[in-house]
Amino acid sequence: MSDIVITRKHSLGVRKARIAAERVAADLQAEFALDCAWREANVLTFERPGVNGELRLARHEVALSVRLGLFYLPFRGVLEREIHAYFDREFAA
Repeated sequence: MSDIVITRKHSLGVRKARIAAERVAADLQAEFALDCAWREANVLTFERPGVNGELRLARHEVALSVRLGLFYLPFRGVLEREIHAYFDREFAA
């Protein structure tokens, strides 16, 4: 297993950050067939065979933790770059 961990500051506040996270969840479900659910008020979990993780929202920070299975290891670098680009768009500070 390999982990991708990204923490990013934002200036959206919790409400707007949750709206951005809802867009993230919809995109993950549509593009990668990931099952997404809010586990707590500000923790979005997602999974599919070979990939699981969570997105945690705080007032001025978003943290993502993704665990990749063996099949996805060769794509780790590409996935990490895509996640950074996505966070640049959705959670710009």
